[in-house]
Amino acid sequence: MKKSKKILALSLTACLLVGALAGCTNNGAGDGTTTAGDTTTAAEGNTAKAFDLSVCLASEPTSIDPALNTSTDGAMMINHVFEGLMKWVDSGTGNAETAPGQAESYDVSEDRMVYTFHLRDGIKWSDGQDVTAEDFVYSWQRLVDPDTAADYNYMIDMVVNANEIMEGTMDKSELGIKAIDSKTLEITLTYDCPYFMDICAFPATYPVRQDVVEAGGDQWTFDAASYIGNGPYKMTEWVHNSYIMVAQNENYYDTESLGPDTIKFALMDDANSILASYNSGDLDFIRSNLPVDEVPALLESGKLQVADHIGTYFVCFQNEAAPFDNPLVRKAFSLVIDRNYVVDQITQTGEKPATGWVPAGINDAEGASGDDFRTVGGDYYSVSPEDYEKNCEEARTLLAEAGYPNGEGFPVVEYTYNTDDRHKTIAEALQHMWQTELGVTVTLSNQDWNVFTDNRKSGNFLVCRHGWIADYNDPISFIDMWASDGGNNAAQYKNQEYRDLVAEAKSTSDPKARMKALHAAEDILMDEAVIAPIYFYTEMYMIDDSLEGLYHTPLGYFFFNNITKK
Repeated sequence: MKKSKKILALSLTACLLVGALAGCTNNGAGDGTTTAGDTTTAAEGNTAKAFDLSVCLASEPTSIDPALNTSTDGAMMINHVFEGLMKWVDSGTGNAETAPGQAESYDVSEDRMVYTFHLRDGIKWSDGQDVTAEDFVYSWQRLVDPDTAADYNYMIDMVVNANEIMEGTMDKSELGIKAIDSKTLEITLTYDCPYFMDICAFPATYPVRQDVVEAGGDQWTFDAASYIGNGPYKMTEWVHNSYIMVAQNENYYDTESLGPDTIKFALMDDANSILASYNSGDLDFIRSNLPVDEVPALLESGKLQVADHIGTYFVCFQNEAAPFDNPLVRKAFSLVIDRNYVVDQITQTGEKPATGWVPAGINDAEGASGDDFRTVGGDYYSVSPEDYEKNCEEARTLLAEAGYPNGEGFPVVEYTYNTDDRHKTIAEALQHMWQTELGVTVTLSNQDWNVFTDNRKSGNFLVCRHGWIADYNDPISFIDMWASDGGNNAAQYKNQEYRDLVAEAKSTSDPKARMKALHAAEDILMDEAVIAPIYFYTEMYMIDDSLEGLYHTPLGYFFFNNITKK
């Protein structure tokens, strides 16, 4: 999904690739019908003693409105308080797969463009009111409504009339979603979308209550009394910049499967304080933001666990601001990044130097070969240590061609990042590389997360750090963001040929034609050096030895609802 607030990542095993892409199939049912089947979790029927869980994902979230959130940590909190038509469940291996959530079953038309969802009996909001098909209609219409200004509005651009509504040429009531009755929802697509089930398990598509949102305005998420959800937990308290507390939702249809009585989301951003709180027993789970100098010892001790993930850590250039409106300048800044130094000396948790934009681990989806998108797409530059000086020489030539020989006359560059031990260390390394190899002057600007994301979203930066985690297992999750006019296109990149290729990929059901268009789009993106990929993510986390039942998706979400004490 999404902007990664902290360093986050995981690549897919073959099992996960199948699980993530299987949602649009009918599980072998010849009539195109899929039912919920057995989605029993490992903790179902658990009679263990009730307990309270305390975790730290990140600092104060920018938004926990399902339609407006863009960070992974915000999405994890939302996943515990809301639930979509589909949800992520434990596959039994500690990894997650999609399964029916608020929908008990769904039917798919023969051309796979009309989905009919049948909602479960007895599903309710946390205040006891029934969840209805109309709640989903309202929420999906709200997502594409230009007045909502949701960065993730394009997530449902495969739904009939979504693009026209987002462009302001059609009313939101024309979106291809309708309630047949209170328990039946019909969604019509413009093409056979291979990742549509993952979309239905994505936080932006979760239902919200119209009366609650309209009564609370833009403040409805900030108070436990108005933060009404339909998921396994409900918010009971939010002490801003300190913690968010959630407790079991007694109105959830599957309360018997839940583990912790309460989950406390501690809101912290200081790496040393987070680790100290974990070591003292105040936190049961932490992730990502750890002191860089502590990582090697924690890995050696076995306390720090590392899982693969699909994501890319990168430098984002403001493509409409001089001098980074020049592709030659952007390419020069990208080529002198010593990606091996970053992963070997700074991150040190198995990250791979990025050789392109779309990371390893995403299926190329052309069928028989089984190769992933990165393998098929190849490398756009060499990350071999032996070629680093050659890359630097090419970069200096490009900068001279752009009118700045040896960096002469180049304006001072401000590199912006948000508070995090790793981000700071990487920023200092980039500053040294750019100044040493290009002869330019670089200053560093460390900003609070909310200020940082606001500035990045609005294009109020010159060069900044960024990270993107797959929202679903398809390369278009990385490609289409740069074709958007929304906040996720932080680079402010505009290229009609690129947008046409993205539109082509989204209008065909032919896997080979889709992949050809997506590879061509990535070629343009990398040739123009819109961004500078640095490494493909891994995810590090620590969890108390007395706990079991944690599972996560291949997209970066951890789930705590099934955790039990040994």
